[in-house]
Amino acid sequence: MTTDARARFAAMRRAYPPPPALAGATVRVRGLDFAVFRSPAVAGATPLLCINGGVVYDHRLLWPALSPLAAARQLVFYDQRGRGKSAPPPGVRGARVEHDALDVGALREALGIARWDVLGHSWGGGVALLAVADDRAGTRRLVTVDAVGPTSAWRDGFEARAFTRLDAAQRTRLEQAIVALERDDNVAALSEYNRAIYPAWFADPALGALLQPPRATSVTGYAVHRRMRTDGYDWRDHVRGLDLPVLLVHGEQDLLPPSVADEWAALLPAARVARIADAGHNPFWEQPGAFFPLVESFLASP
Repeated sequence: MTTDARARFAAMRRAYPPPPALAGATVRVRGLDFAVFRSPAVAGATPLLCINGGVVYDHRLLWPALSPLAAARQLVFYDQRGRGKSAPPPGVRGARVEHDALDVGALREALGIARWDVLGHSWGGGVALLAVADDRAGTRRLVTVDAVGPTSAWRDGFEARAFTRLDAAQRTRLEQAIVALERDDNVAALSEYNRAIYPAWFADPALGALLQPPRATSVTGYAVHRRMRTDGYDWRDHVRGLDLPVLLVHGEQDLLPPSVADEWAALLPAARVARIADAGHNPFWEQPGAFFPLVESFLASP
């Protein structure tokens, strides 16, 4: 499986053209300066906003991973408030995911885009669903990729499942990271936790080891994560009945239970679930041959 996963990843890199250059800009949104990055415009195509997950990471978690989608449409990325090159909010310790969600519609207006499509991955999938519920008229279609669930119930047994996917050394590292995360009010502890658990996100953990995420810290992202971890959340009432077309993509071997996609679908009357076999949390890397045609077909529909 390790050889197959690495071979698929290498083949994907060969099969698609090099990613285009992104044009960067600073855009004022809700009183903060946001770093925004765009691929070249494509005439007649609806732009696609891409919202990364990871809570503390910036747009590079999805770029150039999603660059094959740029052939048919302009991709818009941004660093969420207090992440990457975007400014942190005042009172950063009070940061909430709802603040991230409200930024999305305001960003669309600031960019002068009347209507766009939205794609959110992992934590960014939750942000995307909340944001689109607040900006229905500005959104044509929505794609989520291995999104967190509509409630924080997915966290029950989450780390226990991760341990079953790791070797002895990796389990020790994760155990130590969990202790540090629970014990210390320490932003760096979340970065180590993310890196320790990362191989468990993949159907093939060896591919996860090959694609380790960067070290990233964010006081804003840490505050959001800590609130979710201690208080939990329930977004069902916020998104219930959202009636635009939604594609809920989920890897069948994701550490996040695929059943969370079904939970979203039960709330969204025009949603459909698409599970990708032999893929974990990052199907655009693990099964690009299935992922990209699926998303392209959905976004190409009127």
